[in-house]
Amino acid sequence: QQSGRKYNLFLKRRLRIDKRHQSKDSIFFRDGVRRIDFVLSYVDDLNKEWEKKLERRKEFESNLQKAGLELETEDKKESEDGKIFFVKIHAPWEVLITYAEVLNIKVPIKENDIPSMVENPLDCVLYPLRLPEKVMHPEPDYFTAPFSKDKQELYLINDESTFFSPSMRNRIVNYILTRCPYGTEEGKKKFGIKRLLNNGTYTAAYPLHDCQYWKKASDPNCDSERYTLYMEWARFLRFYKEQPLDLIRKYYGEKIGIYFAWLGFYTEMLFLAAVVGLICFLYGLFTMDENMSSKEICDPAIGGEIIMCPLCDRDCEYWRLNTTCESSQYSHLFDNVATLFFAIFMGIWVTLFLEFWKRRQARLKYEWDLVDFEEEQQQLQLRPEYEAKCTQKKRNPITQEMEPYLPLTSQAVRFCISGATVLFWVSLIIASMIAVIVYRLAVYAAFASLMENTQTLQPISSLLTPQLATSVTASCLNFVIIMILNFFYERIAIWITDMEIPRTHMEYENRLTMKMFLFQFVNYYSSCFYVAFFKGKFVGYPGAYTYMFSRWRNEECDPAGCLIELTTQLTIVMAGKQIWGNIQEAIVPWICNWWGRRKARNNPENLYSRWEQDHDLQTFGALGLFYEYLEMVIQFGFITLFVASFPLAPLLALMNNILEIRVDSWKLTTQYRRPVAAKAHSIGVWQEILNGMAILSVVTNAFIVAFTSDMIPRLVYYYAYSESEDSPMSGYINNSLSVFLISDFPEENKPKENPENFVICRYRDYRYPPDHERKYLHTMQFWHILAAKLAFIIIMEHVVFIVKFFVAWMIPDVPADVKAKIKREKYLTQKILHEYELEKLKERLCQGDKQATEKEFIATEGRMELSRAM
Repeated sequence: QQSGRKYNLFLKRRLRIDKRHQSKDSIFFRDGVRRIDFVLSYVDDLNKEWEKKLERRKEFESNLQKAGLELETEDKKESEDGKIFFVKIHAPWEVLITYAEVLNIKVPIKENDIPSMVENPLDCVLYPLRLPEKVMHPEPDYFTAPFSKDKQELYLINDESTFFSPSMRNRIVNYILTRCPYGTEEGKKKFGIKRLLNNGTYTAAYPLHDCQYWKKASDPNCDSERYTLYMEWARFLRFYKEQPLDLIRKYYGEKIGIYFAWLGFYTEMLFLAAVVGLICFLYGLFTMDENMSSKEICDPAIGGEIIMCPLCDRDCEYWRLNTTCESSQYSHLFDNVATLFFAIFMGIWVTLFLEFWKRRQARLKYEWDLVDFEEEQQQLQLRPEYEAKCTQKKRNPITQEMEPYLPLTSQAVRFCISGATVLFWVSLIIASMIAVIVYRLAVYAAFASLMENTQTLQPISSLLTPQLATSVTASCLNFVIIMILNFFYERIAIWITDMEIPRTHMEYENRLTMKMFLFQFVNYYSSCFYVAFFKGKFVGYPGAYTYMFSRWRNEECDPAGCLIELTTQLTIVMAGKQIWGNIQEAIVPWICNWWGRRKARNNPENLYSRWEQDHDLQTFGALGLFYEYLEMVIQFGFITLFVASFPLAPLLALMNNILEIRVDSWKLTTQYRRPVAAKAHSIGVWQEILNGMAILSVVTNAFIVAFTSDMIPRLVYYYAYSESEDSPMSGYINNSLSVFLISDFPEENKPKENPENFVICRYRDYRYPPDHERKYLHTMQFWHILAAKLAFIIIMEHVVFIVKFFVAWMIPDVPADVKAKIKREKYLTQKILHEYELEKLKERLCQGDKQATEKEFIATEGRMELSRAM
């Protein structure tokens, strides 16, 4: 019986569609002429709020029609599940030109007559990376001017239905929707689609994609830009191709376009850093056999005869230095002379990246008509939440209108609560990091004992030392904690930002950005900072070790240095974050959409309408781009702040970003509803964050080279303490290890067993031997090395900063050809407008209105002459 009902319903729908002779997979009203610019959906649920919602919808839709918009409603019987109503919205020409003037939208006035740049001699080489011209530049290049209703004949209007692009149209409609009133409640005037979505009056509001992504639209009036974007941009097999930025901007708007422009430029610049990093890594690989330190550690006659002091109290045994042979060889891969060169190179690379991005951004500003762009009124307008929660009002000194405001006392209380919450969560991160450190200290002895006594682990004991096993497991545990804290804090950050009640959308976004970045900075980088700058630095010496909480002995570095552990930590956290991020971004929305759309698989295309198909997709929220930027900026921190420890980090980032561009484009094109187009002339507050990280990276890398790597102690030994002219680095290992008399061990520290009756053991430090009058105090070599480290930091920082500022000064922010085009466009715009005004005045003169226009005519001619002179 149920199957029969379904079949009858199917036949009714088939007849209905055959009657209309129009596929429901269309972006037009039933007449096939008026384009659907926006869609609202709602469910007619019969609950206690039903009448109130119905009244709001009637009032809202009535006001939309009064504003000039045209509506067409699809009854719930027409929908796939028989529950959802769809309200289709069309903006006629009169509405578009009215709000184009309000929004200061720039439109074409003349084709660009400035010749294009000289052809690149590498064009033939780069040809395989190019996309077809019609994809790269879907529209001719025009000089543009802000639209004015009174001067329509000035503009190149060939067809009113296509003059404004779909992204411009949905932006205009969204502008009206966010301001349209729907009644008065509790003595307050209520308005805006956002509130209606929040209170459940409508379930969704979105512009339509122009076709299905896997095939072109059957309607010849549709450009099928979504299909073009999918075929040429959103597939991974096109990873080597350039991005069609103009088409992205045309379809999605400037805000999304500038994100992909930045991501693409960042990826291009990473290629240079990845190549240099790979060369530095290969240098370490090819010189591994020549490393004197590793040779001495691995030599049975040297490293095999050096007995090291136990790495933990009581349970750990004495051990021979040559057991760390393999780890010392691997450490040379990253701890060599090339490390210093790469650290300096990356300090300069960061500056080049930021300066050249400013130039690229300036070019995009001109090409995308954003030169005179001021943040839209939509960004600067009061947030509906601000208006709803602020009951007090005061007069705006600019508009002289009464508007709501938040009293200073209320602001102070909210900021205090917000600040305390952020401080609590940052403290929680630090506490979790200390817990991981305690884990390191507590399990090291267990690993040492396990590997000593378990026969099955003997074959890999040379590769997997207790230090490495502790480091790897602690890094994995730390990554899991990072992900858990991150999940909870994202929600807390949004909650406390909402509680602060920011006045404008821009203020809201900036506050949330700073909170999230501060938390993510501490969350992701704290463990790397610990390994780089604290581990092994405050250990003490045998018989006088320092303890955490008077219980756990502080960690020591491997005899080959702590750099290999920092590399391990960085690799696990960075690679883990990137893999998890891509899974979260691609697989989760795909599963959600598959589950939501499975019902439409057996239905013909014309029974599953375009607005229903888009309704079943995921929503690309207002903070969609925020998370994308945050992910990339955190990655930027990994490849700049700690790059001296891992030259392959830019290569990992490059491979991730090649995938990231295609994953982001694929999910945006196939898995999400079409976002409302929005303007943006830059990457916003992220630019300042990147600048800050660039400066901090110089300091962190200088400290890593000085205090974490073994480069400075080696150089000091080479130039001041070497005793062999033929092999200056021979004897370095013996020189870097101090001597401790085992009988000086306190009972609570002494190992339980000493089967070979060792008399002395060695430890990593520069201290006097037990028979010296300054027993166990630091030697002069320790102070020489410390002075050399501090001198190196000062010199490196000053050299890199001088070069950075010189490069920044040398590279102008705006290219010369872009400056010329901007001036040319301004001149032409003024000239065309003045000529137009002159023609109008001549017409009025011809009609006999001499008294009113003679002076205007003279003034206009004078203004034209002045413009030419300028």
